Amino acid sequence: MNIKQYIQSKITEIISQLYGIEGVTLEVQKNKTEFEGDFTIVIFPLVKQAKKSPDVIGTELGEEVKNQIDFVENFNVVKGFLNLKIKDQLFAEQLSEISNDFDNVTPKNQTVMVEYSSPNTNKPLHLGHIRNNLLGFSVAEILKADGYNVIKTQIINDRGIHICKSMLAWEKFGNGETPESTGLKGDKLVGNYYVEFDKLYKSEIKAQMADGIDEETAKKQAPSIIEAQEMLLKWEQNDPEVRQLWEMMNEWVYAGFNQTYSRLGVNFDQIQYESNTYILGKDLIQKGLENGILYRKDDGSVWCDLTDEGLDQKLLLRSDGTSVYMTQDLGTAVERFKDNDIQKLIYTVGNEQDYHFQVLFKILKKLGYEWADQLYHLSYGMVELPEGKMKSREGTVVDADDLVEEMYKTAKEKSQELGKLENLSDEEKERSYETVGLGALKYFILKVDPKKKMLFNPAESIDFNGNTGPFIQYTYARIQSLLDKAGFETKKLTDSYLPNDSEKDLIMLLSELKDVVNKAAESLSPALVANYVYELVKSYNSFYQNNPILNQDDETAKQFRLQLSELTGKTIRKGLSLLGIGTVNRM
Repeated sequence: MNIKQYIQSKITEIISQLYGIEGVTLEVQKNKTEFEGDFTIVIFPLVKQAKKSPDVIGTELGEEVKNQIDFVENFNVVKGFLNLKIKDQLFAEQLSEISNDFDNVTPKNQTVMVEYSSPNTNKPLHLGHIRNNLLGFSVAEILKADGYNVIKTQIINDRGIHICKSMLAWEKFGNGETPESTGLKGDKLVGNYYVEFDKLYKSEIKAQMADGIDEETAKKQAPSIIEAQEMLLKWEQNDPEVRQLWEMMNEWVYAGFNQTYSRLGVNFDQIQYESNTYILGKDLIQKGLENGILYRKDDGSVWCDLTDEGLDQKLLLRSDGTSVYMTQDLGTAVERFKDNDIQKLIYTVGNEQDYHFQVLFKILKKLGYEWADQLYHLSYGMVELPEGKMKSREGTVVDADDLVEEMYKTAKEKSQELGKLENLSDEEKERSYETVGLGALKYFILKVDPKKKMLFNPAESIDFNGNTGPFIQYTYARIQSLLDKAGFETKKLTDSYLPNDSEKDLIMLLSELKDVVNKAAESLSPALVANYVYELVKSYNSFYQNNPILNQDDETAKQFRLQLSELTGKTIRKGLSLLGIGTVNRM
C-alpha cells in the first residue's frame, strides 16, 4: 500500500472514531497549492454529516492523523482543505519498498477469458481490427498484472454467407490463382474476391432495377446472392467440393492473419472456429424449444421473445434451418464455460454490436446459464481517419499490414531526420525503427478511452515530443544511457538522504503503478496505464533537468538519483509492456 492509500484508509477509520460516520472515504490528492504539505484532503463532503464547520473538522482530523500516523510531520487547514506534511525520510524508505515489491503480484485466484480479434475469413485485417487487437491484448496483460489468470482467445468467423461470397467470386473470376502464384498474402487475395463479389452483386441489382424491378426485390433475386445462398446450404450439407474450396481459401487467410498478428505482437492461448460451434448452437435452440423458452413461427424459423426485457423478438434459426450469428455465439459461450474453469468472459467488440451482446446475455440467462451474469461486452468506439469511415465491401479500408509498414517507414524517416540512431548498427537501427513505429501506433490508439470514437492520425502519433509513444521510448532510452555512463549497480541506500520536492513527486508517482494497474483492470481501460506512464515521464524529465546526477559531488545524492532513475526506467518499461509496446536502449 502506498503512502496515499494508507492515509486514505486511515482517515476513513478516524472519521468513524471521531464522528461515528461509517464508509466515508475522503480523497487524498497530491498538494498542488502554495500551502505547505505533500497531500491535500477536501473536507467539505463531511460538513453536513459531522455538523461542524470545515475548519473545525480539518483541525480535528489533522490532530488525530498526526497522532495516529507517525510519518505525518505536520498539518495545516486552509479554507476547508487539510494539508499534510510528510516526513522527508519516508519517501526515501518508500523508494526501497517500491523497488523490493516491484515484481510481486498478489494472485486473485480467478480466471478471466478475453476474446479479441475474431475476424472474418473473407478479408484481411484493417485499422478497426488493429484497435480491437491492441485493446484486447492490453486488457489481458493488465488483468494478468493485477493477479488474474487470463486466457486470450479468438473465435474465427470462418463460415456464413460472407465467406461464400468470396468463394463464389474466386470460382467465377480466379482462374485458379493462389497466394503463391500472385505473391499476395492469402488474406488479401481472398479479400479482393469479396470486393469483386460486391461489384458483381451491385451490377446485377442495377440491371434488374433498369428493367423496372424495385430495389428490395432486386437485392433478393440477384443471381449472385442466390448462388451464394445455395453454396452456404451445400456447405452445411457437407458438400465435398464446397468444403474443399472453403478449407483451401481459409488456410490462405489464416497464414495471412498469423503474419499480421506476429508483427503486431499479439497472440492467443485458444482459437475457436464458428464452423465447429454453430452446430452446438443449434442443439441449444432445440432444448430451448423443448422447454418452452423459445418458439417456432409458421415458416419454421425459431425466435426468442425478449419484449419483457425491454428488447424485441430475436431470430435464432432461419426458416431454412440455417444459423444466424446469435446461434453461433450461444454455442461458443456454452462451450467456453464447459471447457474452461473461468469466472468471467470479456468480449472485445466494437460498439456497433452493443445490442447484439445485450440480446446474447439475456438469451443465455433465459436458457438457465447462471454464468451469463459474468459476461461482459468491452464496447469500444470506432476508429476513423481524416477521410472518414471505412467500408470493407467497397475496398476502402485502411489495411492493417499497410498501416504497420507505413508506421515503420515513418519512424525510419523521422529518426534519420533527427539523427536519433546514428551510432547503432544497421541491425539495431532496423529493430529500433520497428519498435518505435509500432510503439507510436499502439500508444496513440491505447491512450484514448476505449469507449470513445477516435480519429487516427499517423503523422501525429510518430512525434518525438508530447503525449506519444516515441517521446516515452526516448525518455526510457535516455535513462538507460545515463545508467550506462554511470556504471550503475543497485546498492542499498543510506537512510540519511532526504529527498527534495521533485524527487518526492517522482517517488509518489512510482508508488502509484500497482494502483493504476488495478484501476485499469477494473475499468478495462489501458488508457489509464498509458496516461500514467506519460505523467511519469513528464515528472522524470522535470527531475532530470533540475537535479545534477553524473556531476553530483555528493555521492549519496548521486546514488539515490541513479536508483530513482533506474526504478523509473523499470516502471516505464513495465507500463509500456502492458500496452504491448517495446523499448529500445538507445535512441
